Amino acid sequence: MRLSVLDLTPVRTDQSTPDALAATMRLATLADRLGYTRYWVAEHHNLPSVAATSPAVLTAMIAAATSRLRVGSGGVMLPNHAALAVAEQFALLEAAHPGRIDLGIGRAPGADPVASMVLRAGRGDRDNQGLADFPDNLADVIALLGTAGVALELADGSYILKSTPRALTRPQVYVLGSSVESARVAAVQGLPYVFGHHLFGEQTDEALACYRSEFAPSEHAAEPAAFLTVNTVVAETHQEATDLIGPYLNLQARTATGQPAAPLELVEDAQQAVLTPEQHLLTQRERARAVVGTPAEALAALRALAERFGVDELMLNPVASARRGAAPGTSPGREATLNLLAAEAGREGEQQVTESRLQGGFR
Repeated sequence: MRLSVLDLTPVRTDQSTPDALAATMRLATLADRLGYTRYWVAEHHNLPSVAATSPAVLTAMIAAATSRLRVGSGGVMLPNHAALAVAEQFALLEAAHPGRIDLGIGRAPGADPVASMVLRAGRGDRDNQGLADFPDNLADVIALLGTAGVALELADGSYILKSTPRALTRPQVYVLGSSVESARVAAVQGLPYVFGHHLFGEQTDEALACYRSEFAPSEHAAEPAAFLTVNTVVAETHQEATDLIGPYLNLQARTATGQPAAPLELVEDAQQAVLTPEQHLLTQRERARAVVGTPAEALAALRALAERFGVDELMLNPVASARRGAAPGTSPGREATLNLLAAEAGREGEQQVTESRLQGGFR
């Protein structure tokens, strides 16, 4: 089972934007040292709790600061962008870091209606045109990433359009989603698929079943290739892990019940918060879908999740907040999550090797 990281660059109440970015860079370089497979950054807009507004910029920063990880977007929200702009950005990233760039593409806005309208130059999306056009726009991005470019037929002949002058390789494209509709798009176009289990777990089984049953082999993937995202907090004790996820659960519950957006609370403040019965129920639902606990508990839960959904990779969204007094440019709980899981996986691997050798000695 491979483990990867999804980072929304969360912003706590004790952090500025530079602090949050510094924490993300620390986490990314840690993931690189520990052997995680890939590190993806998100696209959200106009949220006080999230600093990840530009996946291409963050990907460039992280790829330059790491050496082994695959780095990319989880994801670029395609309705907000022109296909050529996305292709150019990630083709350049691939040229700078060959073989290390992933382009995860989603069809959600990643923003409130006003921010969405501004992003789309005032056009808005009153008739869900962004959703309707998503398959075609996705195909356009992929074609533009090709090393040969795209031939446009104009009245006076063909016009070749390229994302870079002389591309040698192209980034790996993934479809991101949390619904059957997104799974079907990935299947029809023969692309790898990443299900946002950390967002909505209700349709995970149905979406993956649809993706696998309708998958059409392509030059991008010969067979279905899917993995999941999952909210994760790991600490030395189960109680500490439970405390560290509290601010995230409160934030999600308040957002879902229409309260104004706010930065992520510190643990001590979240413990003093008063929630409505509805919000309390929402925190319980979010908590049930997350992986929270000690290293052994968390690794066992992740393996069970991978087995249940038939995937060999999980992408962790480390959502731990921090206690009062933490250095603003760090994220101790998120770093501990990656450190402790890597150490536990290493111990488990060593034990398996030892057991295999002992069994071999008795043959």
